[in-house]
Formats: sequence, structure tokens, C-alpha cells
Amino acid sequence: MKKKVLIIEDNKQNMYMLSYLLESENYEIIQAFSGTTGIIAAKNNKPDIILLDIQLPEMDGYTVAVKLKEDEELRNVPIITVTSYAMPGDREKAIQSGAIGYIEKPINPDTFISQMESFLPTEL
Repeated sequence: MKKKVLIIEDNKQNMYMLSYLLESENYEIIQAFSGTTGIIAAKNNKPDIILLDIQLPEMDGYTVAVKLKEDEELRNVPIITVTSYAMPGDREKAIQSGAIGYIEKPINPDTFISQMESFLPTEL
């Protein structure tokens, strides 16, 4: 069975690239272009993995991660931030918000899938 990945990303080019890479590795993709729609999509689709941008309209990714972790049905879904935020402390802030991993943009298409999977529990 395909693993479902929810991508919460407001940039269309980044969304296309992430979707393309994941679909080529047989992942099922759910797309959301804002934090608010991402939370709704997570509740409606129960993804196996969430890829989360930090810089989003309406609500930043840190807030989205906290809200997702507060939801009993979603709290165990792994969240991996994929972001251009690369200042000192950004990785730590993402982890404190509930992410299990942090991938800096621009992503490397050749290594992205293995990088993402390195953060996932082995039973996933």
C-alpha cells in the first residue's frame, strides 16, 4: 500500500518538485498551500508523513506543527520541515514545535527521498 504524504507548501514550484520526487518513489501525495488548509487536509486524510514548510501564509509552520501535535489522531504522524529557514536556532525551533526532521532548501533531488526517509521510524 502506498504511503500518504501531506505536503504543506505555498510555493508552486517547490510543491511540484516535492510531489514529482515522491510520486516517482510510489508515494501518494496530498497537497496543501497554507497552514490552515494543511491542518484540514491532515484531519481529513490521515497522512503517514507530513512535509511542512515554515514560511506559510496565514500561519507559520511552527504553529501548524504545534496544532497538529495537539490533535490526538495526528500527534504520532511524523512531521519533517522542508524550509529555507537556515538561521541558527531554526532547526531547534522546528524540533521543539513537533518536527522529527529538518531539511534545508534548496533540496537536492538526488538525495531528498533518502534524506526524508532517514528521519522516519523503521515501521513506517
